[in-house]
Parts: sequence; structure tokens; C-alpha cells
Amino acid sequence: MKIVICGAGIVGSAIARHLATEQNDVTVVDSDPEKIQWITEHADVGAVEGVASHPNILARAGLADSDLLIAVTESDEINMVACQVAHTIFKTPTKIARIRSRSYLDPDVKSLYSPENMPIDHIISPEFEVSEAVGRQLRLPGAFDVKDMASGKIRVIGVLCQDNCPILETPLRHLTNLFPGLTMTIIAIIRGSEVIVPRDGTDVMQAGDRVYFACDAQHTERAMASFGHDEEEAHSVVIAGGGNIGLQLAQDIEARFDNTSAHIIERNKTQAHFLAEQLSQTKVTCGNSLEADILKEAGVETTETFVAVSNDDEVNILSALLAKRMGARHTVALVNMPGFIPLISTLGVDAVINPPQITVSSILEHIRRGRIYDVHSVIEGMGEVLEAEALSTSPLVGVPLRKARIPKGVAIGAILRNEVVLPARGDTIVEAGDKVVLFAKTGSAGRAETILSDKDDIF
Repeated sequence: MKIVICGAGIVGSAIARHLATEQNDVTVVDSDPEKIQWITEHADVGAVEGVASHPNILARAGLADSDLLIAVTESDEINMVACQVAHTIFKTPTKIARIRSRSYLDPDVKSLYSPENMPIDHIISPEFEVSEAVGRQLRLPGAFDVKDMASGKIRVIGVLCQDNCPILETPLRHLTNLFPGLTMTIIAIIRGSEVIVPRDGTDVMQAGDRVYFACDAQHTERAMASFGHDEEEAHSVVIAGGGNIGLQLAQDIEARFDNTSAHIIERNKTQAHFLAEQLSQTKVTCGNSLEADILKEAGVETTETFVAVSNDDEVNILSALLAKRMGARHTVALVNMPGFIPLISTLGVDAVINPPQITVSSILEHIRRGRIYDVHSVIEGMGEVLEAEALSTSPLVGVPLRKARIPKGVAIGAILRNEVVLPARGDTIVEAGDKVVLFAKTGSAGRAETILSDKDDIF
């Protein structure tokens, strides 16, 4: 696939590197020469320096014969105009734009993005996506990553194996006997920088491992208990940072969490007043989230979850650590810079929200081939969880999974058939039309797509 990406910032660079590893022809456009130099040194991509919405710049990037435009610059307006130019001048088949301004995302102006006006095929909203991710953390604080798939019937969960995890050093093939009736399958074990994709059931989990599993959503509580996690849904939340993400999160809590109270800490006095006007059930404190007195005023000492979502990674990490030390039961920090992520869990922060990773997942959902319904990029971009429909031509269909030609780096997690969740076991047989949730290690997503649709080209 030939792809032009407008914007070489954190998100643009992440998606460019991801797509380049899958043998796509990627060209990145940015007006900053330093960003252009960085991306060409770190990824096998082409690059063009210039304003991403200018027709002559897009022409130099090869948009005339490209399949896809992804506009993720820091400017909503440039992203929108780039899509308009791509449609009108270059007839680009698919256009994706990141739009952050709440005004542009107002449902009352959705007609703006019709084919007759400003033809954008898919809009990515980081604030909305991040708020959704934090909301999932609030409902399941024992996990560091949560994703609902298959219309909410299947849940993919990432948990940290601590010293008290009761199934440490237990071969995975024994879990079925230990927990009869539990629809749960381990799909990935992350040990340091290594990703272990279970194949024969002989792998074991160790303390410090980050483990992803797929389970029947109705079995979530029992599945979490098997790892020694019994944390309940958060009923009190302190939010550090009252920008777009903090406001969106507080509004979501007011609208969707019946028994949860929220308190926002915002440093800017004008913004704090604005928040107080916009929110009817959320308390607002004006102050610095790095000051213990301010955290104490917001009730951090007794809060169940502390969420740091300011625009500063360092502030988010430090305030989460301070809140944890003061008594917050569970802490979540928003971190944009990928280099910080491997360090955070070792410092004591319970979960990390990475907006670039979330945005990459949203984009991949729209560009994966075949009948791919959902994509979730796992922590540090080490792999993807895919939800897809198994076609009649799939080599998975009609044979027990133990006999299916599943490529290395790919693990089947669960199957949804007629609204019933089936565990992925050796004797499980996939049928055409089933929804299949699987994990693909980085670099294996193309193979995963193929085994769901095409018998003739597996490897």
C-alpha cells in the first residue's frame, strides 16, 4: 500500500514506523527539517519538507498514486485542508484526519465532513480515545490495559504479574484444569523487551511479567482473581490536568459513572473557572498537582484512583508518584514520549495511557485489510490485538486450532459465535462468520490478516 502521512510528530512518526515495518511504501510530510531528518534516520520511509496542505508538496510526496492519506499534524486546519486537497486534486481513495478542537467535533457540524463539503473518511479524536481508555482503567483498576472487543462480549486485558500471583511458574496448559469453566486464554507474555507468544502450553509466567489475555467479558472478575487481582471499580477519582482530556474525562464520569465522584486539579486560574462552569458534579481545585498541600486538598490521601493528564509528561509521572506515596490506591499517568514508558511501571505508577499508541490503534483499525473490525496496539507497540471475521477461505476454518497453520508470532485468543464466547483451545474449530480475537507480535500483523481470509498465501 502506498501511504502519505502528513505530520512527523510523535503520532506521525509512530504510525510511519509501524506501517513501514509491514512493507508499505510510506512518505512523510512535515515543515520541520529536524523532524524530517529524524524520521528518515529511524524508519525506512521517504520524506518531503513543506507545508502538508500545499498541493505542490503533496504532489512531491507522491499523493497522485497513493492509496491513503493520514493527516496528523498539530493543526486541525492543515489536516482538514490536506484531506480536501487529496480528494479534489488527487482523488485519493481514503483520507484520515486527526482533529482535536471540540468545536470541529461538535455533532451539530458533522455535515461539514460530507463528500460534498470536506470529504474526510475517518476522523481520529485523541481526547475522546484517551478518555475512553482512562474510563476502562477506572472500571478495572487492577489492569494496566483494557480493551473491549466483539461488541463488548470479549475483553482483552493486560495485567502485571506480581509476587503474589497464584499462577506463577505454572505451565499455561495447566490453567484449563486449574480454572474449569473459565473462558480465558493467555495471548502474550511481555518479559522486559521480549514478547513471548504462547504456542504449545509449556510457557510459564514469572514475577514482573506483563501478561495479555482474552476472556469472556462476563468472566472478567474470575479471570482477574486468577492473577491475584481483586480491585473494585473506582468510586473516587482525582484528575490532575484540566485541559481538553481532563474535561472530557470528567464529563464522561458525570454522564456514565453513577457512583463515582471526581475532583480536578488545574493550575491555570482561567481554565479552572471554565471547568467549574462546565461541570456540575465535579469539584475543581486551582493549584499545582506537584504540591502536596494541593493534592491533600483534593483528597488524594483517600482517593481510589489518581489520573494525571496534563500536557507535561514529567509532571504527570511525578504527580502520580507523589499521589501514590500520599495514599492513592491506583495511579494512572498520561505519557506521550515512548522512551518514558518502560521506566514507569518500575517506579510504581500502576498504568500508563499513551495517546500516540491509542491514535495508532484507531488509524490501523481503518486501514487493515479484510474484515478487520477493531485493532488495539499493546503497550510499547510490541504487537496488536485484532478482531476480525473469519472468511470461508480462511485456513483456520473447519480444522481444530492445533492443526491450523498459525504463523509464528500469532496467537488466537477467543471466538465469538452466535453471541457466545468460545475459548481458544487446541480442539476448538473456527467456523466461517465467527468473530476471532487474536494477538499478532509486531511484524506479524500481515500474516494474521492473511490467515483470517486467504488459504493460498499464508506465509
